Amino acid sequence: MSDAAAPDLAQRDAARDRAADAAVELVKDGMTVGLGTGDTAGRFIDRLARHASERKWKLTCAATSEASVARARAGGLNVRPLGEFARFDLAVDGADEVDPNLDLVKGGGGAHTKEKIVAAAAARFVVVVDQTKLVDALGDRCPVPLEVVPDAVEFVMARLVAQGAKVVLRSAEPAKGKKKEAGAAYVTELGNRILDARFGRIEDAEALARQLDAVPGVVEHGLFLGMASLVLVGEFTSERVKKLARLARPARPAR
Repeated sequence: MSDAAAPDLAQRDAARDRAADAAVELVKDGMTVGLGTGDTAGRFIDRLARHASERKWKLTCAATSEASVARARAGGLNVRPLGEFARFDLAVDGADEVDPNLDLVKGGGGAHTKEKIVAAAAARFVVVVDQTKLVDALGDRCPVPLEVVPDAVEFVMARLVAQGAKVVLRSAEPAKGKKKEAGAAYVTELGNRILDARFGRIEDAEALARQLDAVPGVVEHGLFLGMASLVLVGEFTSERVKKLARLARPARPAR
């Protein structure tokens, strides 16, 4: 679904900026807004903060990571703890992959458990991406991240391998200016670990999601199915933002 020619960094940044700008236009004064995590979500947060200040909006926000909380508060947004919310008027986040059904793979930033909570709680979940994130099928490029409790890592990894996946335990990123420590695992803000599982092209994402949901020790996986109501895609060859809206899926025949 993406162009064959690889865009340069400036093109990607501009496309993400346009997608973030389009998402801000969906926000109205008085809304409760869920804020995602990652590069494009961060661009949305910065623009939302600026617009809220300029337009004197009164918004109430919650964010899916400590980094996003800090970024939003630095911009002057009113950010409350996520646990105080049962519902959001709008949530905006990025994605690692978007397929033609607007199903997603998320979790490259390790925040997909909170991201899924916010997406599920939102009356409208909007995804902002550049066109490199569009794929013909989930799994084409990215692994499926799974947040796993520490004591279940080996067990879950064995289960995933038995299902045909190639699995790695995500490593911690070293602090700036420091060398990477051998064997240091990435730790989520919830105190868990991340397994990145490559299943190859996923032909039946719903069946895979059910399998992953059934594995003890898995807190949450990065398949976001049927959740996005709108995907805003920043394009490279024009200043257009493509709007992809979810279509109703045909009902499955009764068994």
